[in-house]
This record gives sequence, structure tokens and C-alpha cells, in this order.
Amino acid sequence: MAHNLPELVIQHSTLVQEEDGFLYRDLNKNGRLDLYEDPRQPIEARVSDLLGQMTLEEKAGTLFIHGTAVAEDGSIEAAPTAGGPAAGLLAKAQMTAHKMNHFNLWEVPGTEALASWSNTIQRFAEETRLGIPLTIASDPRNHFEESIYQLRAKDFSLWPSTLGLAAIGDPDLVRQFVDAIRQEYLAVGIRLALHPQIDLATEPRWPRINGTFGEDAQLSATLGRAYIEAFQGQTLGPHSVACMTKHFPGGGPQKEGLDPHFEFQQGQIYPGDNFDYHLIPFAAAIDAGTAAIMPYYGVPVDQTAENVAMSYNKAIITGLLREKYRYDGVICTDWGLVTDFVFPGTDVVWPARAWGVEHLSEIERVQKLLEAGIDQFGGENCSHHVLELVQQGTIAEERINQSVRRLLRLKFQLGLFDNPFLDPAQVDQIFDRPAVLAAAQAAQSRAMTLLKNEGGILPLRGRPRVYVQNMDATAVSPYADLVADPAAADLAILRLQTPWYPVETRNFFAQSFHHGDLDFTGEEKEAILQLLAAVPTIVVIGLDRPAVLPEISAAAQGLLAEYGASDEAVLNVIFGQVPPEGRLPFELPSSMTAVRAQKTDLPHDSEDPLYPFGFGLSY
Repeated sequence: MAHNLPELVIQHSTLVQEEDGFLYRDLNKNGRLDLYEDPRQPIEARVSDLLGQMTLEEKAGTLFIHGTAVAEDGSIEAAPTAGGPAAGLLAKAQMTAHKMNHFNLWEVPGTEALASWSNTIQRFAEETRLGIPLTIASDPRNHFEESIYQLRAKDFSLWPSTLGLAAIGDPDLVRQFVDAIRQEYLAVGIRLALHPQIDLATEPRWPRINGTFGEDAQLSATLGRAYIEAFQGQTLGPHSVACMTKHFPGGGPQKEGLDPHFEFQQGQIYPGDNFDYHLIPFAAAIDAGTAAIMPYYGVPVDQTAENVAMSYNKAIITGLLREKYRYDGVICTDWGLVTDFVFPGTDVVWPARAWGVEHLSEIERVQKLLEAGIDQFGGENCSHHVLELVQQGTIAEERINQSVRRLLRLKFQLGLFDNPFLDPAQVDQIFDRPAVLAAAQAAQSRAMTLLKNEGGILPLRGRPRVYVQNMDATAVSPYADLVADPAAADLAILRLQTPWYPVETRNFFAQSFHHGDLDFTGEEKEAILQLLAAVPTIVVIGLDRPAVLPEISAAAQGLLAEYGASDEAVLNVIFGQVPPEGRLPFELPSSMTAVRAQKTDLPHDSEDPLYPFGFGLSY
């Protein structure tokens, strides 16, 4: 209703009128007819009307989604910061140069500035020839842990990782989590979630395990369904955030765990002949109505007629996803499949993830992706290649229309054409709500998994003398008396993270991925074991991958796993204020020998695991 809309809409539309309870926006710029169709008309009719008015250049731009920076003051004019993206990757510049109307957010300022930016950039979009509103997307922002592909953001509530949600295993908690972050996304204009990630963690060395629900297909399917339904609702509408579920057909079985973001990847392998097992969560996601799906970078080695990356693979995109699963939503590639990237100020090249088709030119890659059946190019803005392919008759414009139709349909379903603007007052009402912050911290605690409790040392009672490592002393002081020497302590609390060992590469991004072996070694391991021998110790291990820690487990008196938790959340469990409810969402192998002997595509197949899938003690 018009009287419920922010004043910003009225100020920046040529005409706003209300009739029979419906909002109309009549722009009539340059003698055009009203481009904002009567909302009472079927969406397909509105899509067809708009599609018929679009130029080929505008259609081509719609097929691309790329990142954008957001200035600290929320403006759309600000110059990029040092070390940040080039000016050409600001949203306004890409809209002007490439006629784009989809963007994903990178690092962002506070939520007030982000909401201001959203309104300003949508106002700029309204002034373009057809006034097509933007679809703003984001990777996850609401997990306590921080990684290269899960963004921490000021003001957003911080919950455990999806592994932590899987450890609790409660679909209702997933719905509570998603409902809270859905409201936060809506308050700042994010309408497309580049998640959930429902790959299966069957290769324990894979760096992206922390974004999954673990290694079990049925658990991932159940929680993934709850996640999508809570974000989108029964039907997509103005209160929905659309989900781009990833990474079809499951990115977990990477050979030696080497991630296909990078050229040192060795493909996805299926030695257990278990390809279909990885599809189980995606079948549930499709049944739940996920608005979009993102294939992964990996090559499904010897699973189809050609060994090319998923998005280039017609058997995967058209044969499997479109035809077998009858999926008619948006299919968007993962980011950067067409163009190489040169790190600014260096000669370091990050090759396009065109695995199996590296020999093709950029325009040939675009052609092959379209022929495979994708709708949208992630992390790219090379719309000129689409223009050339159509103009030279290589790709029919009707093929482009099919994908543009899907992308416009989603905008209409989300209500963006009826009102893309925000009420800035919602920021203060939605963020920093005590009930949400309390629920988020409680979930961090509840997800913790008690693996060992020798002599019933946990929960701690009274006010012991405690020596701590890798914890904030100010967080510990309300619970215990801190001592600086382990010899003076009643016990020690030691926080650790799953080991990882960077791949030797000049690629700065690759150096941040948690590749490599999972066990503690050398001086680090010796120092840990010396502490455990000196004083009764409670070890808290952060699991973003399945750590290998048999000697540490044997020497610790108490062992807890966490999946993204503040010191306070950890201490609340250690001191019995919140009982640990978590059950392992994957096995903890007994050795790296066992890890290497596992079959990449099989769950629960580690020989004699230190702790099996689903293990967890209680107080």
C-alpha cells in the first residue's frame, strides 16, 4: 500500500498513484508507455511485455552478475579504497558500461550506510531507460567464523557455521536462524542469498567443508530444505530472499581435497561410484523451490562424455539439471569462468576457471556455457561477447530471451518492480535485537560437541585457577581466576583450530584457503602435548574441517569441538550454563593415513575413526 512505503519512493518516481489498493508507477519518460505493468496482471505477461521492449544490449547485460564495493558513506560515487576493487567494478559503472542489473556485495560498511547505498543505487536504476531494478546478492554474512568465502559484517547477527547447525541437527533451529537473517538481508536490500551450500563433506581435506551441513546426504537434504523454505516462504514475494543453492551436482569429492578455484585442482573423482549420493540434497532443494542453482567449478572426471567443468558440461546442466530434474529456475555459474584475473600491481594471474576448455577464447567459452544451458555468468561483465555471438548468428536471440525471462521473472516474483526501496528506519528495528543476539550465541554454545570428559571434569564448578591459551582474558575473568603459569593452575583451557597448510602458489587468494593435511605436527604439536602433560587441560578444537588429533585427544582430560563460537559461548558450555548438544557432522579420522585411504565420494568410510559421524556426549 502506498502509505506504507518509504517516502523515498514518492520523491523519486515521476508519478505514484494508488487505485483499488494497488500501487502503480508511471514513469512515461521520453514518451514511453508505462513500463511498470499493473501488478494484478500475471507475472508472465509482465515479463513478456518488458522483454519485448529490451534491446539486445540490455538483455546481454542482464545475463551477468558481478561484485561491487560499497563506500563507507553509502554513496555510489565514491572512489574505491586502496587495495579494493577497481573503479570499473562499482555498481554504477557496470550499469552504465554493461547495462547490468545484478550485483553481489563484497565487504560492506555498517548497515545504515548499506541501506542508504541500496536506496541510492536503486534510484539510479529507476532512472535508466527501462527502470529495471537491481537484484542485490550476498554470500553468507551471519556466521561467527570468518573465512575467505564467508563474510563477517558489522551489525549482522553471528551464529555458528552451517556445520554447527548440522551438529545440532534441528530443522526448527535452522528456520529460526534463517528467519532472523532473512529480516537482516531485507533491511539492507539483499534479495538473493548465494547460499545454502549443500555439498557433502566426503573428502575431509576439501577447504570448503565449513560451509556445508557435513557429510551425510539425508541430514543435508533435511536442513537444506528447511533453510530454503525459511528464506523464500511458501511462494516468492516481497518478504522473500531468493536462494541460489550451490554447488550442483555436489562439490565435495575433490581429488586430494584440492579446490577447483585454482589451476592446481585435479578434478572431482568418484572411486566409490557414488555420484548419485551427492545429488540427494539437490533433489530436496529443487523440491523446496530454490529460485536459483549454482554449479561448481570442478570437472566430474569420467562421469560424462567430456571432462569439462560443470557449467560447461551440457550433460550436467541440460541433461541432468534441466531434463532429469525438470528444473526451470535460474542457473548461474560460479564466479570467474570466462576471463583471467591479474592481481592489481602484480604480474600474478588467476586463470579463469575454464577447466577442460582452457584452449577456448573468451567468446568461445561464453558460447559453450550458453550451449550447455546456463542462464547467468557469475563474477563476469563481458556482455560484449554475448552481443557478438548473437549479431554473428552463432547464438539465437531466442536462446538469450529464455535466460533473460527467467531472470526477469525472479525480479517480478520478489516484488522488485513494485517497490525496490527500503525503509531506513527498519535498520534500527531489525539489527542488534537482544532476542536474536541471545539466540545466536546460544546456538554457538548448543552446537558444541563434547568428545571426551575424563573423570567428569566438565562442566567446571566453582571458581578454579585457570591457565588459558588463545582466549581473551577479559572473557574468562567472570568465570575463573586467571594465572600466568600452568604450574599454578588447577587446569588449563586451550583453544585450537583445525590445522591447514597453504599450497605453494603466488595466488594470494589461494594462500588463504585451508588446504592440506589435517594433523598437528612439529613444534606446534610438541608444545600442545607439553601443556597437556603439565596440567589437566580442556581442549576446544574449532572444526572447519575434520581435524586429526589422536595424541591430543588421548592426553586431554576434556575435549570439545566448536563450529564458530565466541569465547563467552565456549565458556558457557565449559561452566555448565549451556549444555553441549552437538553431534559430529562428519567423522574425525584417526590418522592422515586413514584420510588418504578414504574414497573421495563416500561418507562415513574412514577406517577406525577416532570419533565416528554422529558422536557426541552429554553432561
